[in-house]
Amino acid sequence: MADWVDDYLQRVVEKIAVEMQHLDGKTPYIPYDGRYSDVVVERGADWWTNGFWGGLLWQVYSTTQRQTFLETAIIQEKRLNRALATFNDIHHDVGFMWLLTAVAHYRVTGDQQAYRTGLHAANLLAGRFNIEGQFLVAWNDHPGWVIIDSMMNIQLLYWASQQTGDPRFEKIATHHADTVAQYLVREDGSVGHIASFDADTGQFIELLAGQGVSAHSAWSRGNAWAIYGFALTYRQTKNQKYLRLAEKIAQYFSHQIEQSDHIPLADFRAPAEPRLHDTSAGMIAACGLLELSLWVGSKQAAEYKMTAEKILHSTAQQYTNWGDEEDGIIGGGTEAYHRPATYEVPLIYADYFFTEALLRLKKRALFIW
Repeated sequence: MADWVDDYLQRVVEKIAVEMQHLDGKTPYIPYDGRYSDVVVERGADWWTNGFWGGLLWQVYSTTQRQTFLETAIIQEKRLNRALATFNDIHHDVGFMWLLTAVAHYRVTGDQQAYRTGLHAANLLAGRFNIEGQFLVAWNDHPGWVIIDSMMNIQLLYWASQQTGDPRFEKIATHHADTVAQYLVREDGSVGHIASFDADTGQFIELLAGQGVSAHSAWSRGNAWAIYGFALTYRQTKNQKYLRLAEKIAQYFSHQIEQSDHIPLADFRAPAEPRLHDTSAGMIAACGLLELSLWVGSKQAAEYKMTAEKILHSTAQQYTNWGDEEDGIIGGGTEAYHRPATYEVPLIYADYFFTEALLRLKKRALFIW
């Protein structure tokens, strides 16, 4: 295992150094015609993926100590901070945005402004809590919607409680996790994307399709968010029910990918055609499985680690692009099933989780969540 992990990590660092020069301060998302544009210009400072490039830079800085990675990561953090100053349309993805930037910055350097920025983001996230329904609202234009991705974002609230000693953040996160578990995790371990509630009464209404095929399908990236998110929530609370949930979802996910060479389909219940993959789901799940391996017995831990390695190795063999001329490392990511322009393309978060998983295997990952 060590040889191929070391090889991939060296290539990742080299490629990120080249991409950093290509970007020259811009924030990447999807490379079109081989090069990243600036997603802050195209989709706004508050676009949900804007933190992943900063997080990637912090990960490679933590393992290389190259000052240019640190300096560029801080530039990215400051670009995002304009969204906090004008938070009209801010959303639950503040976790993705500032755990990977400001909180990572604080963890590494102790920078006090980064600390204050992280707490500001956590307060905005806590302010999204619907008391009647016991959930965090995903988006402002749908005040009764909850999405599975939120299991990653609530980690910002656990961090805030640890830092301040204020239990309110943790209690909000845990109440939200319980709501997600009740309404979005199915008995077979598959996961829905969006649950709709009455914003006034908090009553559950229905599941919605979101980025999967339908309300009752199994969007693979949502299943991956759930594996990692519930595993992290167990880390934070040590409540066994979250560990059991993460394991149940992991079992479902692992069974599904055995049928596609350990590279997830975009939706596990999609029609046969078009046959779409989503490598980003695999990268996220690999990190989740490695997190799970820390909290279970040795036999189960070895199985989770082996599955993660199979996902990473299979994906790297089929979908990596190490060339300097084109941006993006991991291809084959599908943003959404009903969005053909984003079928099987490189996605910045696939590169982030690929790198985090490799560093986890070497026990050198910066803990960002």
